[in-house]
Amino acid sequence: MKARIRHLTGTAAAGPGERLPVPQAAGGPLEQARARFPAREAGTRWSMTCKPAQEVLAALRMPPYDPAVANTGWYRLTGARAILTWLADFPGTSWQERWEASPAAACPRRWAEQGPTWIASATGVTRWGTVQSGLLTLAGADVVRLPLGWLAGHRSTHLREFVEEVRDPAGFAQLEAHVDPGRWSALAGGKARLALTRILLAKGGGLADITVGDALEYTAVARAAGSVRSGGGSTLFYSWLRELGHLPSDAPTTLRLLGRLTGQLTCEQLVDRHGVESATVRALLIDYLEERRHRLDYSTLDNLARNLTRNFWSDLERHHPGIASLDLPPEVVTAWKERLSTRIQRRKRLDGTVEETVVERADRALLMMTVRAFYLDIARWAVEEPARWGPWAAPCPIKEAETLDAKRTKRVKARMDQRTRERLPALETFARAAADHHRHRLACLEALHAVSPGATFTVGGVVFVRTKNGGASARDAAGTLLHFDLAEHRAFWAWAAVEFLRHTGARIEEMLETSHHALVQYRLPTTGEIVPLLQIAPSKTDQERVLLVSPELADVLATIVRRVRDPRTGAIPLLAAYDYEERIWNPPAPLLFQWDRAGEPSRMTGEFIRRALAEILAFIGLTDTTGQPMDFAPHDFRRMFITDAIRSGLPPHIAQVIVGHTNINTTMGYNAVYPTETIEAHRAFITRRRTLRPTEEYRTPTEAEWEDFLGHFERRKLSVGTCARAYGTACIHEHACVRCSLLRPDPAQRARLAEIRDNLIARIAEAEAEGWLGEVEGLQVSLAGAEEKLRQLDRGHGQPTAVDLGIPTTRGDR
Repeated sequence: MKARIRHLTGTAAAGPGERLPVPQAAGGPLEQARARFPAREAGTRWSMTCKPAQEVLAALRMPPYDPAVANTGWYRLTGARAILTWLADFPGTSWQERWEASPAAACPRRWAEQGPTWIASATGVTRWGTVQSGLLTLAGADVVRLPLGWLAGHRSTHLREFVEEVRDPAGFAQLEAHVDPGRWSALAGGKARLALTRILLAKGGGLADITVGDALEYTAVARAAGSVRSGGGSTLFYSWLRELGHLPSDAPTTLRLLGRLTGQLTCEQLVDRHGVESATVRALLIDYLEERRHRLDYSTLDNLARNLTRNFWSDLERHHPGIASLDLPPEVVTAWKERLSTRIQRRKRLDGTVEETVVERADRALLMMTVRAFYLDIARWAVEEPARWGPWAAPCPIKEAETLDAKRTKRVKARMDQRTRERLPALETFARAAADHHRHRLACLEALHAVSPGATFTVGGVVFVRTKNGGASARDAAGTLLHFDLAEHRAFWAWAAVEFLRHTGARIEEMLETSHHALVQYRLPTTGEIVPLLQIAPSKTDQERVLLVSPELADVLATIVRRVRDPRTGAIPLLAAYDYEERIWNPPAPLLFQWDRAGEPSRMTGEFIRRALAEILAFIGLTDTTGQPMDFAPHDFRRMFITDAIRSGLPPHIAQVIVGHTNINTTMGYNAVYPTETIEAHRAFITRRRTLRPTEEYRTPTEAEWEDFLGHFERRKLSVGTCARAYGTACIHEHACVRCSLLRPDPAQRARLAEIRDNLIARIAEAEAEGWLGEVEGLQVSLAGAEEKLRQLDRGHGQPTAVDLGIPTTRGDR
């Protein structure tokens, strides 16, 4: 067995309870890309840095370093001379070596704090601005190269403009002609240009010389310095370099998400992240995952590894140290199942403390199914490969019934059906609200652009003041800063998502992966008519499907295409989207759901769509039957699409093909059966049953018959109650109502019944005294009836009373 373990892991086997060395991860995508694309070394010797001081100063007097303003040139030259004079006292054969030997190269903060003292004591130049101008001139002339980490902590207001002017002006002119003018002068464009100039100062050369490694190193340094923020143009420079064709074809498509993504982990890493103490079980789990890896997508494999390690085996080792066999004792299994039935839910309070609550685990049946499949797979494989899997075959501790949770399934079905019933009637209202919300945001943006910076404008009775920086932002009366361009952007994509989802029934991940290539045309073979079709990329079932594009959906798709087109080229930008399920980058494609994120095309996320839908709900104020805000999740539109389609007469098996389900039961599970359908079906049943009965039973009554029918109910009213005999029947007691069982006494007439009873008692006494025995018998029957009616009133208007049956006994007690 140890030989087998050695074969699985590539390391020496360990005994029970020992832990094999954990293989080190290769790092995230950013570290892997940096290892594949190393950055250029700055070096210490090149032509300009090896020149004597006089030749360097002479070169700085020549264009492009000599500015048109003589005063500016004097400051640059004086500062450069002072720095070279100070550096001359440090060891080295080049100015770069002397700079690296000086204390200034250690830290830009130290240079800013102590540099004035160093330069003043060595050269007598006391004006710090002159020295800073000289350092910028030397760096721009490639006399010294400042590291990226040093530049990240150095602040200079003229660095970008100066480097663009003196270092590769042709390259920057080509880049400016390629970039949209508005983006070039925007804040994000300025940050991207700053990144390019810093790379040139650190590595030398021009824009065409920048490598993928240089960009990766800058990104890593910027992240470490904390200067990277979402939407700040931090990786836009890389996108520009790719568009210019300066980077190789196998270079990463974008750097925006590279530092925050983990990529696909190996089976060893998936197991080791949760810690498995037993070396042999660890090797088994790795081998099991490797065996199933090729038949699963990565997301499913990730969940499988998490359930088998964290929720199963690691939990067993934590509560039962030293366990190393799949043949589990009954008490161990029972204890694990009890722990698995609940979980701890943590919620952060407003005061910062964390509240822990024990709640029922909703996915308990799924976890049981995963562990049961693990045992059954090993047992089946042991028959095929006994040497490999036979030693691990063990009785499965989980019964099939424990993997089924019919009650929870029915509760979920009922809850989802109720959710669909509440939202389907409000779907049209919600869709109109999405369109109104976008029109409102667009009107706000147009009103903002119609006024100059700092001016006041009014939209919908609300007064705003446009910010003075010329952007698309304004402040309301309370001083709150509002970004009107971003608000209009979210409102548009919220409307587009609502229309796309409700007309296609697609999943949100399928919507976000829809590209311009998905719009195709099909010629009907019968009529020759051309109809538009939409290809839905496979997601869950890996089965591609095609949908007919309705006129409403075609209008929505055309609007989306017009919005995402590049205004300069008319083409939809190619975007390599990251697949969060597979943890890989998809090939570049003209995705429809993309947006300009600080100048760089970016794919939308499901979280962005959900927040945009929430803004529509806040705009309309829609509530459910309980008065709570009604939320619309992206998957609700899929359920409503299926329900409305089947209710409108679409066969379920056709709906199954349209929505991409492999099992029709899944499609019917999405269908919310409405009470109206049950009522209509019942009415149809009654109609069919009536056709089988004599038609004369359903003829229209005459006026006399109707009057007689109504008069029957009038004639049922008596002095002590109501007669309950059926219509068309005669009185069977010759109107001796007190004796009749059909009499329903009126509680308000109880005193009259008591008077009748007392009168009957008196008449019986009189008859007995006079010897009228024949009349006594009849009066006693009437008396019994009157007393029974009084008892009915006393028991609760004729309601039955409880009868004490006593305690049952067994045969032995009799």
